Amino acid sequence: MGEFFDIFFNFQFMADHFDEVFDGFLVTLKLSAVGGFFALVWGLILAVLRQLPGKLLAPVRWIVIAYIDCLRGIPMLLMILLLSSGLATMATNGVIPREIGIPQWLGESDPFWYGVMALTLTYGAYMAEVYRAGIEAVPRGQTEAARSLGMSHGQAMRFVIVPQAVRKVIPPLLNDFIALMKDTALVSTIGLIEVVQAGRDLYSEFFNPSGYTLGAFLFLIVTIPLARVVDWQIKRQNEKFQRGMP
Repeated sequence: MGEFFDIFFNFQFMADHFDEVFDGFLVTLKLSAVGGFFALVWGLILAVLRQLPGKLLAPVRWIVIAYIDCLRGIPMLLMILLLSSGLATMATNGVIPREIGIPQWLGESDPFWYGVMALTLTYGAYMAEVYRAGIEAVPRGQTEAARSLGMSHGQAMRFVIVPQAVRKVIPPLLNDFIALMKDTALVSTIGLIEVVQAGRDLYSEFFNPSGYTLGAFLFLIVTIPLARVVDWQIKRQNEKFQRGMP
C-alpha cells in the first residue's frame, strides 16, 4: 500500500513540481475560456441559422444540419490533427496566408489556436443542438405575439425568443463546458504544454505519475464546483416550473 501511494500520491513530488503542473493548468484554463467562448457564440449562430423560415432559406438549414451532424460524429482528436496538419500544410505551400495557417496571434503559439479552432468547431455543433432545444421550448405564441407587434423574424429571435431560450439551457451548456474543458487535454498531441503534457514531461523525466494525479486534482477543483452550479440551476428551474403550475 505504501508503494501505491508513493507512486500515485507522492505529495512531496507534487509539492516539488507544483509550478510546472500549475503553469500547464493555467494554459488549460485559458484554452477552455477562449475555446468555450467562441463555441458558445458559434453554436448560437448555428442554432439561429437552423431556425430560418421559408423554402428559400431551406438550403441554409440543410447545410447547417449537415455541419452539425458531421462535426458531432468526428472525434475531437481527429479534428485537432486535421486542422493542425491541414492548415500548416496549406500555409507552407502558399495556399493561405501564413498568419492564418500557422497562427500566433496575441502571443499564443499555433498549437493553442489550433486547439481553439477545434474546440469551437466541434463544441459549437454540440451547443447548437442545446440552443435549438431551448428555442423550440419557447412557446410558439411568443413568436406569434412578436410578429403581431410588427417585428421581423430576426427581431423576434433577437429580442424575444433567444433571451428566453438561453436562460432555459444554461445547465446543459455548463455540462458541455465541463466536457470541453476535459477535452483540452487532447491538444497536447500537437505539442501544447498544458496540464496533461506537463504531467507527461514529469513522468518521462522522473518515472513518477504523481504529476498526473496533481493535474487531476486541479481539474476537480474546477469541475466539481461547476457540476454543483449545474445542479443548482436545474433545481432552480424545477422550482420555477412547479410554482408556475396551477
